[in-house]
Amino acid sequence: MPEDKNSHTLNTIKAYGKSLLAFIRKRVKNDADAEDILQDVWYQFSAVVNAEPIAETGAWLYKVARNKITDKHKKKSESLLSDLFGSDDEDDESVTQDLESILLPDTNTPENAYMNQLVWDEVFAALDELPEEQKQVFIWHELDDMSFAEMTDLTGVPIQTLVSRKRYAVLHLRKRLKVLYDEIIKS
Repeated sequence: MPEDKNSHTLNTIKAYGKSLLAFIRKRVKNDADAEDILQDVWYQFSAVVNAEPIAETGAWLYKVARNKITDKHKKKSESLLSDLFGSDDEDDESVTQDLESILLPDTNTPENAYMNQLVWDEVFAALDELPEEQKQVFIWHELDDMSFAEMTDLTGVPIQTLVSRKRYAVLHLRKRLKVLYDEIIKS
């Protein structure tokens, strides 16, 4: 029986390894981070597959990878929230505080983890709706902590154009997260 599980693990790594690494690389700053996350995914997979079978292996792997990427970016949550909801309106300040309490709770409960994942899923879904240029600038600046000057050096695009692209991305994300906020807080 252990040989079956080992061969299943090896076959899964062969089947999903390259595509899973490519998926992770698109969402993190560098190859080293991507490889670390992939290693964490495989470690978790080997632990779970030994305990119980997984019905949808591919979906499970990508979900775990997304969760690991989200965990990596949690340290950026506070600045991301203030950027997404920052304005002079007092109501927006209360929205930011409410979302911070969801994303950065004092206690780690299953409910808090679920709400956190719900918000991050919405952020990633909203990012996927953006034109590639806007999405990339937002990810580089907010999640990968890359400066606009570094982006200009990398792409050759003027800083003002990059700032404008990020602004459009932020406006879209504010709109999408406001809908989620209304559903969570006001229901």
